Amino acid sequence: MRAGHLDGIDHLIVGARDLEAARAAYARLGFNLTPRGRHVGWGTANYCIMFENDYLELLGIVDPAAFTNGLDRMLEEREGLLGIVFRSTDPAGTARAWKDAGLRPEGPKELGRLLEHGGPGGQMLRFSNVYPARDEAAGLSFFACHHLTPELLRKEAWLAHPNGARAIRSVTFLVPEAGSVVQVLAKLFGTASVTWTDEVAAVHVGGATLLVARAQDVGMLHPELALLDEPEAPVAVAMTLTVADPARTRAFLDLHKVPYKTDPVGGIAVSAGHACGVHLEFVPG
Repeated sequence: MRAGHLDGIDHLIVGARDLEAARAAYARLGFNLTPRGRHVGWGTANYCIMFENDYLELLGIVDPAAFTNGLDRMLEEREGLLGIVFRSTDPAGTARAWKDAGLRPEGPKELGRLLEHGGPGGQMLRFSNVYPARDEAAGLSFFACHHLTPELLRKEAWLAHPNGARAIRSVTFLVPEAGSVVQVLAKLFGTASVTWTDEVAAVHVGGATLLVARAQDVGMLHPELALLDEPEAPVAVAMTLTVADPARTRAFLDLHKVPYKTDPVGGIAVSAGHACGVHLEFVPG
């Protein structure tokens, strides 16, 4: 799917109150993490979990006095999925497409992240991002990212995860009502990308799916989340990753004494308490 020069999920952002504790928690889940990166001019830093075509970003605050792009406000309430980032092949084209869709975009704006790797001075990764107007995003937290230094983003050693994780399969959004959220996503990816099943919407974004549901339906998608309250604004509550071999994933979790639940088709669910506020599921793929 290509719409406004978007071709899928670039990465998911997981906000953490203690970045080093988050790194250790995800290593215990079987992920291989990159060296730490520091956002230039901001008060945030991250560790990333790289897959072949997308990745996870663990984001924390290292300088509370500096700009945190709203992370501080979120962490006052909770840890977990802060936002979703779509991959743009042409940020100027994305900005034009979003303007045509009525989203009043900001950008493209360049951002740098200094990776503590590759020598005393580190390596500078650069990005060009496009942001929607906050009041026209239906409460969703998202932006589009274009990598200006893709050759520095991934190294072969970073792609090998002991739990066998390979890619982002889906993200589940808990919403007070689905219509306005789906309307915004349809502006980004086209109405043909949206499939409704009763009151649950599936928005197909490249090879992944965004699931949009109210509390009673989130509980059907993810039984461990059945008791969640209806939120005042949309919040991403679960992510599903594909793994090469679920038996290998279970063996790693067993070795590190991480509790999980399984389903009849090979799915593995780890509760939010073990993944910095994110309900995490692994599925074959």
